[in-house]
Amino acid sequence: MSLNRYRLKHLVNKKHAGATRASELLARPDRLIGVILIGNNLVNVLASSIATVIAIRLYGDIGVAIAGILLTLTLLVFAEVTPKTIAALHPERIAFPATLILKPLLIIFHPIVLLVNVVSNGLARLLGVNPTAHNTNEHLHPDELRTVVDEAGDLIPDQHQGMLLNVLDLGKATVEDIMVPRNEVVGLNLEDDVVTLLQQIRTSEYTRLPVYEGDINNVVGTLHLRNAARFIFGDDSTITHADIRRFCRKPYFVPESTALHTQLLHYQKEKRRMAFVVDEYGDVQGIITLEDLLEEIVGDFTTNNAGSVDEEITAIGDGWFIIDGSTSIRDVNRELEWDLPTDEAKTVNGLLVDTFQGVPETAMSLTLKNYRFEIIETSSKMIEKVKATRLELDNEE
Repeated sequence: MSLNRYRLKHLVNKKHAGATRASELLARPDRLIGVILIGNNLVNVLASSIATVIAIRLYGDIGVAIAGILLTLTLLVFAEVTPKTIAALHPERIAFPATLILKPLLIIFHPIVLLVNVVSNGLARLLGVNPTAHNTNEHLHPDELRTVVDEAGDLIPDQHQGMLLNVLDLGKATVEDIMVPRNEVVGLNLEDDVVTLLQQIRTSEYTRLPVYEGDINNVVGTLHLRNAARFIFGDDSTITHADIRRFCRKPYFVPESTALHTQLLHYQKEKRRMAFVVDEYGDVQGIITLEDLLEEIVGDFTTNNAGSVDEEITAIGDGWFIIDGSTSIRDVNRELEWDLPTDEAKTVNGLLVDTFQGVPETAMSLTLKNYRFEIIETSSKMIEKVKATRLELDNEE
């Protein structure tokens, strides 16, 4: 019963004979416990009877008490505490050889075991317990799996542990949480003249550029600079808007509520690397790339030309940080190991604007949970920069 079920399954897959026998016995734990306890109680009762008879012949009536005390100590030390402690510490070393005895005993005592199980299982059902529901307990909850990964120690390198934990967290976040918001999207507006568009293409820091007409909601498609190389060289006067349209790939839209692990599978299925995120009304809210999603698992591994988290969060000493208002709350929590709420707002600006019910004036401050924010720079539309720290609460609080 102390065997690690996951290691046991691994050994069964490796065709380990002892593990296979143990797995077969554990498939019906009620029968396994039944045959063990039948043998255990049978031996104890017989030992007690024999010890009592011998003690009475040797010491008379007082021998009953002597036999009871000596037999109890003997059984506790040699038949209960010592062997069960060893078995708990080294379950495989004890359990696998023990199956060679337990399997034949289960056959020999099968009628008795069956009778005992029928009675005990019936009683368990009367008490509201399903004795056959044990298998449901063998599946790990995601939080339990996180604990397993955390406690793996040297078996899993720290970097790999972080990646595994990030994979488990993918189901908790949506594309809305990590998308590039529409106001930060760099793209080609076909209402601009060709010269301006070609200048954007030639100086672009990105491999793929969204193409739209007038407003990003009027998306035409995505232009890969590899395709742009076919028409950007030569005389600019011969290039038209139609050339740009011709080499655009059809846009790929995803709902903002799509879970990250689901979107990863969609990228694989659709053979795409960029998607336009839309809300319930079909309006484009931003874009999400495959690189953005992969960085949620492995961390930053590409050059982020829009600015890194290190540039958005600056330590100024004494536990205080200067944070850009557009910084994602998820990035703040991950970088500073904070736990700011992410249920409603996605950025620091959104969180504070929701709290203030509008864009506050500079020099204003507030305490949210156990975090202190001071507004140091605003614009007419948003909070540009804040100074923030985590407060140390008293134990009573």
